Amino acid sequence: MVMPGTPEFSVPLAIAPDDLRQLAAHDAAHRTFEGGAGPLVALDTGGEAVRGTALMVAGYTGSKEDFAPLLAPLAGAGYRVVAIDQRGQYESPGPDDPTAYSVDELGADVLAVARVLRGETGEPLHLLGHSFGGLVTRAAVLAEPGLFTSFTLLGSGPSRLTGRRADLLDHLGPLLEAGGIALVHETLEQVAMTDPKAQAVPPPTRAFYSRRFLSNSEAGLRGMADAMLNEPDRVDELAAVGIPLLVAHGEADDAWLPHVQAEMAERLRARHEVINNAIHSPAVENPGRTLEVLLDFWAEASTRS
Repeated sequence: MVMPGTPEFSVPLAIAPDDLRQLAAHDAAHRTFEGGAGPLVALDTGGEAVRGTALMVAGYTGSKEDFAPLLAPLAGAGYRVVAIDQRGQYESPGPDDPTAYSVDELGADVLAVARVLRGETGEPLHLLGHSFGGLVTRAAVLAEPGLFTSFTLLGSGPSRLTGRRADLLDHLGPLLEAGGIALVHETLEQVAMTDPKAQAVPPPTRAFYSRRFLSNSEAGLRGMADAMLNEPDRVDELAAVGIPLLVAHGEADDAWLPHVQAEMAERLRARHEVINNAIHSPAVENPGRTLEVLLDFWAEASTRS
């Protein structure tokens, strides 16, 4: 399950009602990388990476499958794609200490994977972080910018999460105290059933959301929520690293709002793309347009490296 929002407005998604989203067909294989707190499970398309390698990191309560609709098309375009579960997410185990899920700790995991990929395939290496994964990958870029050819923030923001989704996270702690992940899941299911967007998700995908959410580490949910609600503004630091930057988001993003991301792009002097017919997860809500944006940006970035 993805943490639901309650947007003031919405848009029709580009995908068909019966699109399986995170269950999209692909030929990527499961692979394990060694992170700072244990194994990190990934989907890896393999191949010769003729045009480069892309490392993709999902957001809060997300997983590597959030990029599933992009895997086969990107592989077909000549890219090797590796999408990871962060520690404590879905198939990647995590420690029982919430402090082990800080942005810096998670960013160090991304660096560990990036170093392996650079050793295997060389350049270019394009990094993408979605939502909370954007804050995590930003920390990785700031720590070691020379590893990366480009950096994409997808549906992410300049600093801590605010608004309705942040308010929802404030209720997470008491729910976890009262009944653990099972109670949080039950509560979110009740909220989701009042949301027409959630009701439109095909049953197999809803079943996957449930299975994935219940696989989360409780400490990870606590630690990542704390990290997301307390992240400082590091836009000026990122603007100074000197690699090509892309800020992309759905036209009706209900986490970091579109105008917030547009202002961030301006401060970063980054390329800015609004993905139509998408909300907070363009890779599954409008994969066709997301693919076009990424391929064009990566091609441009590779010529500048």
